[in-house]
Amino acid sequence: MEDLDFTRPARSEIYDPAIARTCFEALGKPESIAQGVPFFTENQTSETMYLLVEGEVSLSRGKKVIDIVKAGEIFGEMAAITGQPRSATAVARNACRVISLDGKQFVQAIQKAPEFVLMLMGIMINRLRLTDAMLGMTRSLPDWAGNSESRVFDKKMTDEVVAAFRSRPPQRYPSSRVIMKEGDSGVFMYLVLQGRVAISIQSHIVEKVGSGGLFGEMALIDESARAATATAETDCVLLSINRNDFLTLVRTKPGFAVSLLKAIAERLRFMTSHRT
Repeated sequence: MEDLDFTRPARSEIYDPAIARTCFEALGKPESIAQGVPFFTENQTSETMYLLVEGEVSLSRGKKVIDIVKAGEIFGEMAAITGQPRSATAVARNACRVISLDGKQFVQAIQKAPEFVLMLMGIMINRLRLTDAMLGMTRSLPDWAGNSESRVFDKKMTDEVVAAFRSRPPQRYPSSRVIMKEGDSGVFMYLVLQGRVAISIQSHIVEKVGSGGLFGEMALIDESARAATATAETDCVLLSINRNDFLTLVRTKPGFAVSLLKAIAERLRFMTSHRT
């Protein structure tokens, strides 16, 4: 199974080290780390992510080195976003200079550099699209049966998003109504206010989204075709959000951006766990 913490953003064509540095320098803490000193260890829970300014960092699982981080790259971001334990150990291969961001600093920093969170979302969505395609080709798509409904926002954040668009009435969809289709272009993403929506890929249900959940954001962020079909499993009330609305929310409500990043990361982790 591919380890999400080490499918690094720097390997994506849309990774821009200048954007990353702007975000980290906004509120991050410069640190000097001596050769051989660990940044974090396998199974440790910590919320710090790093931008490597100078030096090299080895990433290892058990006693096996699985990757090398070089200057200009970030590492530790996935575990920091999801709150999951570290799946490897990061150690300075030589004297290193880094800028670190903890969870609170990250929330504050993305207000100063919203492009960074958009870049991270785009990178994770690229990974998710690739994973979906591979699972589809190998007929290994996960079965959502027995899993709980997916939710992104708590009631407070849901109410804040609804309040931001008071002039736009939510839309009602009857049970069994197809809301969006796999392969279509995407103009809106949808916040579920009431009801439950089934998300399917190649007619295989991979997720069920309940109140406070969000779907359709992938096509909105990367402006590509829909990766899945969404069907109202019960009578639903949905708030539609277009790309301009979405960008405004990212810039003005850091809690919205962080919650969405975490949801995309967890969805990626769930889908990747089914790769063989």
